[in-house]
Parts: sequence; structure tokens; C-alpha cells
Amino acid sequence: MTGPLENPFAPGAGPMAGRAVLVTGAGQNGELPGVGHATARLVAAQGARVAVLDRDAAAAGRTVERITADGGRAVPVVADVTTDPACGAAVARAAGLLGGLDGLVNNVAAGDRAGLFDVTPERFDELLRINLTSAWQVTRHAVPLLPPGSSIVNVSSVGVRMRGPGMVYCVAKAGLENLTEGAATTLGPQGIRVNCVQVGAIWGSFAAANMSEDLRGARRDSTALKTEGTAWDVAAAVAFLLGAHARWISGHTLAVEGGPPHRFPPGPPVRSVAGADDARWSVGAGTAGAAPGDGGAR
Repeated sequence: MTGPLENPFAPGAGPMAGRAVLVTGAGQNGELPGVGHATARLVAAQGARVAVLDRDAAAAGRTVERITADGGRAVPVVADVTTDPACGAAVARAAGLLGGLDGLVNNVAAGDRAGLFDVTPERFDELLRINLTSAWQVTRHAVPLLPPGSSIVNVSSVGVRMRGPGMVYCVAKAGLENLTEGAATTLGPQGIRVNCVQVGAIWGSFAAANMSEDLRGARRDSTALKTEGTAWDVAAAVAFLLGAHARWISGHTLAVEGGPPHRFPPGPPVRSVAGADDARWSVGAGTAGAAPGDGGAR
């Protein structure tokens, strides 16, 4: 046991070293990476053994091939997570192939821009089953296998908190975020952390299939950073929440969105300290005037 002054996060083995992680919806189709694909590759690069779950065997195989080529360890698991028996079988197979399980990423998603009342009851049920029920099903089968110290990350969307015409996809993702908080409270005494990542304005396979170039540009410009993220940005957040560095974080939803959206035109760039006429405080003046020993940082 280390003392209180010892750094528990000192450089050494990767933050995912020794972990066995199941990532759903992790196959790869097309030229752009999906969040599941990027997450599987990133956690594998950090030392995890990864089960790549997808309903498309070829897509799962492509992700496994990339991980293996990069020197990682991965196995494919083919399943349709919209049915509970399939979820149970997939979790059991993943645990068997990996020699256990202590990480889960619920990433499966599907949707369109159809409004709340523009879909049939059958389509409504289908979208909830894919985007919400599937995560609950996979999780309920995984929990009995997860030891203390395990972590679950659900993948949601910033669309949950955006004002505008309602979409079934967003309703399902709102439910997923509530599931995250409830599961974190329920599973906390077992030492299992549960968190969520909201996906913002990234350009990936999901967006490319559902978005015009005009809408893409408007969405990019609405972010504080005025830039567009990628699936890798989301994967980095998922990997952090999965790993040991987030050991005391649970029940949290982290938005990966490029900063909060602008509701008004941005002001001029900030390049000096208001009310200070000393040139030392202007941009490019370094840390002159900082308190001794603090490097100018706060």
C-alpha cells in the first residue's frame, strides 16, 4: 500500500493495462471511424484486451485486424444486441475469450432526424430498443461478472439537452443518461463505476450518413472552439472514464462538444488584462509579475 504522498498515477503501465473491455458497436464500415471503432483501438493501445462487438462480422473483423496490426489484443463478438438472449450470449462469449471482464462501453446507436410524431409505433419502439434497451440488456448481463474496480461507460449525445423539435433518438439518449445515474448509485457499493459521454459535433460515420454539408458547417460554427471533433476525441474521453485515472468519478456525464454553443455573436479576442497598462501583462510577455514559485499558473 502506498502512502498519502505517493502518486497513485505515476508513469508506468498504461491506464488500461490488464483490463478486459467489451465495446459494443465497435465494427468499422466506410472511410470514417465510428466512436466504437476508435474506442476499441484506443483502449487496446493503452493495454486492454478488447472484445469488439458488432452485428456485422466483417465490420468487427476490420477493427480486430487494425488492433492486432498495432500490436494490441482483440477478439470479435458477433451479436444483435436488440434481443436480450443475444446480449447474454455475447457478454458470456466476451468474458470467456478475454478471461474475464472489467470494462464495458455501451456504444450501439442508430437513428434519423424524424420528429417525435413522424414515426410509427413500430419505429419508435425500434429506436428505443437500439439506443436504450440494448445498453440496459448488455449491462444487466455484464454486472454479475464485473469485479470491484470495474467501469461502465455509456455513449449519449448532446442532442439530449438541445432545444428544438423533438426526436426519438434524443428521447432514448435522455433515458440512457438517467440509466447512467441510476446504475452508478445502484452499483457503487459493488465498486463498479458508471459514467456517460455525450457526443458533440464530431464528423464521423454516423454524422456523415445523416447530415448535409450546410448543416455540418452550421453545427461546426455553433461550438465555442469553432472546430469539428472526431471519433478519436470521444474515444479519449471514454478511455479516461474507463481507466484508473477516473477511479473516483461515477454517475457523471461528460460532454465532448468543443465548448458550449454560442447563443450570441462572440466578442473580440482577449489579448490583454483589462485595467492594466503594464506591458508585462500583454500576450507574449511570458510570466513576468507572477508570484514567486508559481510559474504564473493558478
